[in-house]
Parts: sequence; structure tokens; C-alpha cells
Amino acid sequence: MWNGRKKALTFSYDDGIAQDIRLIEILNKYGLKGTFNLNSGLMMAGDSWTTDKGLFIRRLLPNEAVETYKGHEIAVHCVTHPHIINMPEDELRHEIMDDKNTLEQLFNCEIKGMAYPYGEYSDLIVKTAGECGIKFSRTCDDLHCFAPQSDLLRFRATCHHRYEKLNELADEFLAYDGDEPIYFCLWGHSYEFDIHDNWELIEDFCRKMSGRDDIFYGTNSEVLEIK
Repeated sequence: MWNGRKKALTFSYDDGIAQDIRLIEILNKYGLKGTFNLNSGLMMAGDSWTTDKGLFIRRLLPNEAVETYKGHEIAVHCVTHPHIINMPEDELRHEIMDDKNTLEQLFNCEIKGMAYPYGEYSDLIVKTAGECGIKFSRTCDDLHCFAPQSDLLRFRATCHHRYEKLNELADEFLAYDGDEPIYFCLWGHSYEFDIHDNWELIEDFCRKMSGRDDIFYGTNSEVLEIK
């Protein structure tokens, strides 16, 4: 398991926005890896918006994204980040498959993973994702623990970075010395660190979790051992 290690840490961040540049600088600084779930249609269009507090948020353009995400994993987040829960199956398949194909061409890689837009999923969505070649897909239904999962098309992260007991979970994870393998997956959107003015939260978490000989640091695919 993970080169003899019993613990693994990974990150899952959505939407492919400019704040990912700063997040990846932090991850790289501490030798950590993540999976970034992108909307190819919005990236190509140079999508942007302003929050109700006046924060400007923009999607990374294709050339920026290729440079930014080097050393990390790219995953599907649907072409246009739509609500997919009641979407017709043919349209759903287009959103997943076209995103996968476009991202594979742009990043010159095989894409295995996905995160459901808005965390929406159903039996049909899960089935369609699998038929499109998706091996795992992250939901927004957090576990708040580290137990390995078998249903990876309904993958549940450990917690969002704003979870009120994040530090307690981190301490519990670091202290674990059992025989069964466990993993910690943290998720969110990097623009939230600007919205809440709390970049120190992710910096402190990464500093605390890094540099441990008993932890494997990998992308989602690496941690979930997706072949």
C-alpha cells in the first residue's frame, strides 16, 4: 500500500480558476499533490464573474492551465458546469465525454476522474460517468473520517477545508498508527480563500501535514490506486 505507507493525503479542487495558481504554489512548496476538476467549455471561453462582495474571479485560459497544473492531476467537471441531476441522458453524456476528450487533448494525458458539478449525482449519472470511462468521481457528501471506500463513482472526500473540525481531523490522521490503510482527501474551491480571507488556513494545513515519512502524498488517482 502506497510504497509501504499506511496513510495517504490528497486534495480535490474545482472549477479551474486563477486562485489555483496560488494554491498550487502552496501545494508544491510542501511537496503535496492534488486533482483539479475543470470545465473545458468555460475555460476556452475565458469565463469570469464578480461576487456580491466585489471579488473578481476568472477561469484560467488553456495555456495558463497547462502551465499551472504541471505535476498535478486533471479531472472532468463537465463542459459547462451545469446542474445535471435532471439532465437528459444524451446531454449528460455530452457534458462528461466532451469535457474528458477536450481535457485529454489539451493536457496530453489520460483522464480517469471527475467531480460532480454542484455535487449532484444519481444512479443514472453514476452509470453514465462509468460508461464514459470515468473511474472515480467525487461528491460533496463528506465522510469526516478516513475509511477507504469501494464505490469510487460516489467517492466521498474526508471534508471541505472550511469544516469546523478540520484541525481535529488532521491531528487524528497524523496520530493514526493502525494496520489498516487510511486516506485524507480535502476539497473545495481556491477562490473561497479570497472570499473568506483565510489563505493561512490552507497554508497551515499543508505545513502541518507535510514532510511525514509515514504519509504518501499523491493525486486522487494515485491515492485511490486507479489503474
